[in-house]
Amino acid sequence: MSEVNPNHIGTEAGAAATGAAKCANVNNNNSARSSRTGSAVSTETDQDVDSQRFGWCGWNPQWLQRFCTAKWALFWLCWGGALQGLIVNGLINVSISTIERRFGLRSRQTGLVASGYDVASFACLVPVTYYGGRRGASKPRFIAIGLIVMGMGSLVFLLPHFLVGNYRASIDEANVCETAGLQLNSSQTTMGSCETETGNESESLTWTVWLFLGAQLLHGAGASPLFTLGVTYIDENVSKKMSSVYLGIYYTMATVGPAIGYVFGGQLLLIYTDWMTVDPVQLSLTSDSKVWIGAWWLGFIFAAAMCLLVALPILGYPKSLPGAEKLQLERVSEAHATKTESEEEVSSKGLGKLPRAVLSLLGNPTFFFLNLAGATEGLIIAGFAAFLPKQIENQFSISPMLSALVMGLITVPAGGGGTFLGGYLVKKWNLTCSGIIKMCLMATTVAALFTFCFLVSCPNPQFAGVTTGYNLESRSGPIALEAPCNANCECSRSNYDPICGVNGVMYYSPCYAGCSQEEHVDSLKRYHNCSCIGSVGWVDMDVDDGFPRPEATNLKCDSTCQSLPLFVGLCFVLMIFTFLATMPALSATLRCVQDEQRSFALGLQWIKVRLLGTIPAPLIFGALIDESCILWHESCDKEAGGACLVYDNFYISRYMWLLALICKLGSVVFFLAAWWFYVPPPKPSNANEKTEDN
Repeated sequence: MSEVNPNHIGTEAGAAATGAAKCANVNNNNSARSSRTGSAVSTETDQDVDSQRFGWCGWNPQWLQRFCTAKWALFWLCWGGALQGLIVNGLINVSISTIERRFGLRSRQTGLVASGYDVASFACLVPVTYYGGRRGASKPRFIAIGLIVMGMGSLVFLLPHFLVGNYRASIDEANVCETAGLQLNSSQTTMGSCETETGNESESLTWTVWLFLGAQLLHGAGASPLFTLGVTYIDENVSKKMSSVYLGIYYTMATVGPAIGYVFGGQLLLIYTDWMTVDPVQLSLTSDSKVWIGAWWLGFIFAAAMCLLVALPILGYPKSLPGAEKLQLERVSEAHATKTESEEEVSSKGLGKLPRAVLSLLGNPTFFFLNLAGATEGLIIAGFAAFLPKQIENQFSISPMLSALVMGLITVPAGGGGTFLGGYLVKKWNLTCSGIIKMCLMATTVAALFTFCFLVSCPNPQFAGVTTGYNLESRSGPIALEAPCNANCECSRSNYDPICGVNGVMYYSPCYAGCSQEEHVDSLKRYHNCSCIGSVGWVDMDVDDGFPRPEATNLKCDSTCQSLPLFVGLCFVLMIFTFLATMPALSATLRCVQDEQRSFALGLQWIKVRLLGTIPAPLIFGALIDESCILWHESCDKEAGGACLVYDNFYISRYMWLLALICKLGSVVFFLAAWWFYVPPPKPSNANEKTEDN
């Protein structure tokens, strides 16, 4: 494909090409100078016009050229950005707790999976941005291929569901207390529980971590061109004044994507994971059960198909849109005034110039500190995106579906609205680079003040033998699931089947509650004659709807904590001011470097953000969440680990608050340093001189 030289398109060339390419519907009236085009204009005009037409493999009919505009390019890129957010920050994050329970994984392991996305992005950013950012390279082609790879990653991510067989939450025999003459049968059931557990729960499923990790590597590699080459492609093909608005819309859709993923993925969790082969009613399971596993994998089939569909139109866009050359000639540089490599050296095609290009950017203090601010912001955003739904679910004792819905309700107006508002304010106030950085500083300072929202927490739910004694007395110390009321039951720790008693206390299983009788009513399991519940005098044996009132059911106990609305309100404000700074920070990054360095500068910035922020973030958050666990599931395979069953709400809230506060204070310091060291370019550099320099 022929290269497009921005200096070879002038007024005469635009007039001559009008009949040949109707998609070049851009104002070409007496704007750009063509003092250096010479005789090359007449010979290269046809090639340049052909390279700016929308189509595939030489097929570019005239009726398709109506889509060859910046607005339509933005439309398809927005869908690409939304899909990335929907998959990586939506469907995956909302499924974290479900995947942990289904495959017996710990938060450290799922944190490793979450980091895989950023590891792949880190590895791909340098070649993608360096080669995709060269003159003549087709950025849309890089983006389209990336979307196809991302769709392949989604298909790989759902494979564990089909490789491990069906899931069933409990054994075939009733998990009840059998005493006296039935102790022999009870012993046999206990000894054989590992063999009788269905869904392969008796064997270690930790190998699925590597399959999930491989899928995340494909996600990261495929998404790497979206927010580097995609951003510069938009910035190069619109005016400087409209650039912040276009980028604001682009990043808003990228923020709305996770919100759609939260809501969509949360609704899918209401469907039983093996709905095609197993009827959950036969297992007496509902979505309110603690051992319910939703269809977390369904959304990835939809996501993979959408990636392929969106990649097709993006693949048809030219490497530059009609009129882009004129816009580049009219730009006035706001790069930090420092001695840097010449533009031709920085944009040289030779890989040997790469170290000099890196040193040139690192010598820009404003760019350097903006990168550090991006790393601290990336750490907090990536960490909470991965584990905030899980924290809300456990902190406020709500279902994964409701937790996903809460995250969606917060993310759509706060994340999307804050991102768009940030880009709009830059345009509305016509801010310079220095003013943009000050705006980021003020927004981040306000956000730091609202990190105390994570101190809003609920008391630990009552769990017999874990957070409270069997006689409902407060307790501390090691876990003691065994008690005199279930001493003769021979219960198995590997068979986790929690129930809620009429006293509002959770029990590890009907066996540990001392229940000797189980009955199935519709989609519920009801338990009677529970020695650990009846001993405190809470049993009411009145008849209710024709059935004796049960002492326990296989539902989880309702939370009495009413702090969720307060947390949502404070977290909403925190998220607004967090995302209010994202678009201005991006605009400041693009403005503080030379025009020829923008693609590579974004790539270098994303490397720092991932290396210092988004890669370690899930690992740090996952480790701290595991430290907050007070009850682990014990499987038959002692080396397989197991998912956490009960968290300490006090510690998990304090850990999240400290991480948020430290990261926000770091962002404040780095934005302040970026503003302090910024040196604007000399005022004599005007548009005319810029045109002649090009």
